Amino acid sequence: MEPDESAETCSDSAASTEADLLLLEPFFGGSHRQLVHLLRSRWPTRVAVYTLPAKKWHWRARTAALYFAQVIPRSAHYKVLFSSATLSLAELLGMRSDLASVGKKVVYFHENQLVYPTRKQQERDFQYGYNQITSCMAADRVVFNSQFNMTSFLSSIASFLKSIPDPRPRHVRSQLEAKCSVLYFPLDIAGLVHARSSSPPAAECPVLHVVWPHRWEHDKNPSLFFETLFRLADAQAPFELSVLGEQFQDVPAVFEAAKQRLAGRVRHWGFLPTKEDYYAVLRSGHVVVSTASHEFFGVAMLEAVACGCYPLCPNALVYPEIFPEDCLFSTPQQLFTKLRHLCRDPSQARRRMPDMDLARFDWATLQPHYERLLFGDG
Repeated sequence: MEPDESAETCSDSAASTEADLLLLEPFFGGSHRQLVHLLRSRWPTRVAVYTLPAKKWHWRARTAALYFAQVIPRSAHYKVLFSSATLSLAELLGMRSDLASVGKKVVYFHENQLVYPTRKQQERDFQYGYNQITSCMAADRVVFNSQFNMTSFLSSIASFLKSIPDPRPRHVRSQLEAKCSVLYFPLDIAGLVHARSSSPPAAECPVLHVVWPHRWEHDKNPSLFFETLFRLADAQAPFELSVLGEQFQDVPAVFEAAKQRLAGRVRHWGFLPTKEDYYAVLRSGHVVVSTASHEFFGVAMLEAVACGCYPLCPNALVYPEIFPEDCLFSTPQQLFTKLRHLCRDPSQARRRMPDMDLARFDWATLQPHYERLLFGDG
């Protein structure tokens, strides 16, 4: 996991005094961090950035609005406010009338809390989803990173609000739909494909290299992944393993159990210090696996495919929107069968690479759409 960073502002003096895009990120890690860096690097003199470190997500979601209300300087230059849906935008605007008057306020959904998986329904904290709904009400534009994200959010509003005692808010979905749209998360697909083309293909390796590049948390369903690998190991199937991704405070116990049980098969274990190291491991992989019970886009899976890994992912969530049917599994047995087949001949992974239009996720394709969103009319 990357080291924590304190809240930061744009260090460019021109941007800090004359920026017309105010970019707020209460959870500056993972894909949230990646998007902030991309937007700031593209328009360095137009963007003022305020962030909080990527730790204790629940506290960030609850309290970031007050923090930002205190630290963001007043400026007559701001024309656009762009924030991830982690921030309670309605709270911030209630405390800062000058920001409420900014001409365009955009909320970007990396994930939505209305369908975020919990171990038990009673564990769901109503406030997180409710804050996202009120943020949408306060925004001028609401942007989702996938059709699945947008559809699942909008279709869940009515049932979610039924938890409120009468009288309840009404017609909320119809008030939001017109301002909602989908804009895929931008990736450097071209750069990853170029780097892959100059690297030795993983198909030259005689043993299947399985990559798992996700956060070490329960919503990524690591138990299903490792249980499948335990079955493969018990069947004497040849494979090697790289378990990457960010680690947080509460790591599921299955990771330590798997590290010990699969010790002789591990190539890499844990978060890698640089993107270059991370992408090098992806390029050496044959197959990348997701067993997630929560996914609204899947940066790690798409980056792995761009690096040459064959994808295997659930036939659910966002995955059917992005990946061909051959790459999907509907049951644990199907995942086991597909992996066992690849173990017998790892070169199949390269020969069967899906015919995907990865360019639609590339920054070169998406940049004009982001530019219109942020700086265009409407």
